[in-house]
Amino acid sequence: MGLALGCLQVEQSTVAIKEVFGKYDDVLEPGFHCVPWFFGTQIAGYLSLRVQQLDVHCETKTKDNVFVTVVASIQYRALAEKAVDAFYKLSNTREQIQAYVFDVIRACVPKMDLDSSFEQKKEIARAVEEELEKAMSAYGYEIVQTLIVDIEPDERVKRAMNEINAAARLRVAANEKAEAEKILQIKKAEGDAESKYLAGLGIARQRQAIVDGLRDSVLAFSENVPGTSSKDVMDMVLVTQYFDTLKEIGASSKSNSVFVPHGPGAVRDIASQCRDGLLQGSMARS
Repeated sequence: MGLALGCLQVEQSTVAIKEVFGKYDDVLEPGFHCVPWFFGTQIAGYLSLRVQQLDVHCETKTKDNVFVTVVASIQYRALAEKAVDAFYKLSNTREQIQAYVFDVIRACVPKMDLDSSFEQKKEIARAVEEELEKAMSAYGYEIVQTLIVDIEPDERVKRAMNEINAAARLRVAANEKAEAEKILQIKKAEGDAESKYLAGLGIARQRQAIVDGLRDSVLAFSENVPGTSSKDVMDMVLVTQYFDTLKEIGASSKSNSVFVPHGPGAVRDIASQCRDGLLQGSMARS
């Protein structure tokens, strides 16, 4: 209805291209305009000045012969002061940008191996942006930003990379486990050695205390009972300890049966064996 009356409204962030009898005449900015169509004036089209985004998927090959798909995101917009060039010079802006992106990516990525291509995404994006800025400025477009959002290797390559990474991590885990087991074994051995050392000290002190006690008993008995020798006292002490030992073995609920040859005449033999054992132990210590 507005065009029928020669009236036109241009939306914000948009310009309209006005022609007279098919020839460019003016760029209409946002707002209200009169377009007397009956004098040959018409609107050839509209041009958006908003930032637009184009995602380009480019398949290429790296230096180490791995095929990858590079996903580039191009943000661009038409310039209001060059609206005529942007409207008339290009028939398909998106295809033109895509062609330039393909050209730059397929020139840059084959110079890098796979790992370098992941590490140098910013360098690839910068090269694409510089080339697009140089080419598209002549057509009235500005490149706002270029991003390399993804680099996708072949699925088999990704599986191989994951397996390599998993194997490396398993190797590190095995080394750490072995080190932990080694430390446990060392600490266990140190604890065992310390335990045996302390047990040896305890046994030595126990034997020393027994010897000291026996010596004191022999001396006290010899002084208080006239006519007894040290040998008689020693025999009596050893026999007493022998019977105490048998009593403890019999009183214990967890002890096994012990058969000892025993008789009235065996008391002297028992004392002699105990005394000889103590004397041999004393000689071994000295």
